[in-house]
Amino acid sequence: MSKLVGRLTLFGAPLLVGALFIVLFTVLFATKPEPERAEVEPRPSAVFVAQAEAEPVQLVVRTQGEVRPLTEIDLTAQVAGRIDYVAPNFVQGGFFRAGETLVRLEDADYRLAVTRAEALVAQRRQQLTREEAEAELAAEEWESLGEGEASPLTLRVPQLEEARAQLAAAEASLAEARLNLSRTRISAPFDGRVRAKLADLGQYVGPGTRIGRVFSTGKAEIRLPLSDSELETLGMPLAFQASEEVDGPDVTLSAVLAGERREWQGEVVRTDSAIDPQTRTLYAIVEVDDPYGSAAEAAGAPLAMGLFVEAAIEGRAIERAYVLPRSALRGENEIYVANRDGTLSIRTAEVIDANSDEVVLASGVQEGEHVVISPIRAAAEGMRITPLGPDGEPLDGFGPSEPEDESQSDTTGEDAATVARAG
Repeated sequence: MSKLVGRLTLFGAPLLVGALFIVLFTVLFATKPEPERAEVEPRPSAVFVAQAEAEPVQLVVRTQGEVRPLTEIDLTAQVAGRIDYVAPNFVQGGFFRAGETLVRLEDADYRLAVTRAEALVAQRRQQLTREEAEAELAAEEWESLGEGEASPLTLRVPQLEEARAQLAAAEASLAEARLNLSRTRISAPFDGRVRAKLADLGQYVGPGTRIGRVFSTGKAEIRLPLSDSELETLGMPLAFQASEEVDGPDVTLSAVLAGERREWQGEVVRTDSAIDPQTRTLYAIVEVDDPYGSAAEAAGAPLAMGLFVEAAIEGRAIERAYVLPRSALRGENEIYVANRDGTLSIRTAEVIDANSDEVVLASGVQEGEHVVISPIRAAAEGMRITPLGPDGEPLDGFGPSEPEDESQSDTTGEDAATVARAG
């Protein structure tokens, strides 16, 4: 019997302890206090703002283009011959003056042709003089011996006209010989630079052979693509042509050369004859006077051909508009305005112009209001915001009216209770 009791005690004690632990855990879990739920108000979103101020605005259209010479030609030989002289500055990139001899062909044959033509002219002039004398003598003889009206042949009129025609032909041959002689000297009719040299000393060339390619340094032109909205910003018609009475818009061209930004001044002189069918844009032609002279002195560097430049074209003038950072515009025409009570207002604005840096508004905001210029997530009408200035500090005068000081309320309540107990 004692052995049975011992076995029950050995196996029953752990079971009893486990059962008591389960009961105790269940009671504690059922009687634990419920946690208090605290309602937390969402914190206002901090946003950077810019103040809207109305001011006169000069609209600007920004585009890009490549600098090209206004005049560029191929130098070609008009007569045949071997090149016996090449100017030292007739090299790629060389400068030259108008009329300067760049290439000269052997001219011995052409000088001989001039000499022969001069001799022929002298011979024909002598023949004409003799025929004029014989015609005069024939007229005198007819007046002395003849009767009635003399025939042209009697007065030697055909012979005289033939002599005159032969002299004119000889003089034309002389002029042609002299012209061919002058064409042995190849030059350009303008001041310019050499783009390419295609022939050299000792080379034989024929009529039409390309000697080189040159361009004028008098004017440079830049073709700038403009969209329909940019044309409207400029207030320029499709078929624009500058004249003495109508000036074209001023253009500021800029590019980085030798690590420094340079600027050149130009003018829109005309628009292209047709809209580009591929890009659907119309090109405006800008001209810059003396790109290697006065324009280079003003900019500190020449406006080199082939340079890719940025262009700022002066557009229409607006008497009153709001200029804000580009980040103020949301979508096509929405802006976010910070209200004085610390809430957000979403408005539709009338956009006059917009580029990568600025946006120009005609309406949608009032003078002195603050427009949000920083990103904001899940923007909604009336959401709480904290406007920040440029220094990152909250702006004064924004947010709900300040509540009554809680510390003063608590103190007043304690004092009232003390007075009541004393009474």
